[in-house]
Amino acid sequence: MTQELIALLVLAASGAALYAAAAVRVVKQYERGVVLRFGRLCGRPRNPGLNVIIPGVDRMRKVNMQIVTMPVPAQDGITRDNVTVRVDAVIYFKVVDPADAILRVEDYRFAVSQMAQTSLRSILGKSELDDLLSNREKLNQGLELMMDSPAVEWGVTIDRVEIKDVSLPETMKRSMARQAEADRERRARVINADAELQASKKLAEAAGAMADQPAALQLRLLQTVVAVAAEKNSTLVLPFPVELLRFLERATPTPPEQHATARSQALTSSHPGQEGEAALEETPHPDQAETGAAPSSRHSMASVTGGS
Repeated sequence: MTQELIALLVLAASGAALYAAAAVRVVKQYERGVVLRFGRLCGRPRNPGLNVIIPGVDRMRKVNMQIVTMPVPAQDGITRDNVTVRVDAVIYFKVVDPADAILRVEDYRFAVSQMAQTSLRSILGKSELDDLLSNREKLNQGLELMMDSPAVEWGVTIDRVEIKDVSLPETMKRSMARQAEADRERRARVINADAELQASKKLAEAAGAMADQPAALQLRLLQTVVAVAAEKNSTLVLPFPVELLRFLERATPTPPEQHATARSQALTSSHPGQEGEAALEETPHPDQAETGAAPSSRHSMASVTGGS
């Protein structure tokens, strides 16, 4: 009898242990438990900790309340300005109502993923390429608003949507590269023209200052020569002012022979018919020739010969 009682107690204890194991559920801090009794929602979602349900009658489903990061597969689309692009994104969402997430939608993760793909394609068709490349913040806000409205009915709230990458065709990449190069070249030319304008104004002021002091022009010329000579060139082309050459010509003394030749040429050019008469006047008398003045007669003859 005692052995039978002990066996019954052991059997009862084992049944109680099995019942406790089947009835006790542990809900983690980041989870909520939705209990369905005979297929109907039983009360509010269970809080974290130990929770007891009726085995065989109640069924608990745990819902994660953490923020879920879900990548959106790349979507091919055509922008409003008829450019084919391939865009992928990432979505951050979390469950705010566990009961709605279980009862209103079969699989809220799959539903959010499909909604994100369709919304991304829709926003691509309404946007231009420049907006996709430079104004992504506005597109992200548009995607968030577009997805948040249906997600609220599922007990899900969209925390953030980010466009990760925009893939363009190779032809479009080359066109954009040429456009960027042309813009850079345009800005470089504008900057160069502005620099030339400022330099011309400064050169005009410098020319006015040098006009008041002529010696400054010569000093500037010497500085230019020094700067060019420092580069070790084999040939130096130096501009020389014609006014300086004329000044040197006037300052150089003329030799007596050149002066006499120039004077005779001047007389010849002014009185061409009197050349022979001047030569005859310089010819000595025949008596002087007989007395031995041969050098004078030869000089006179040479003068006549030179005159003739």
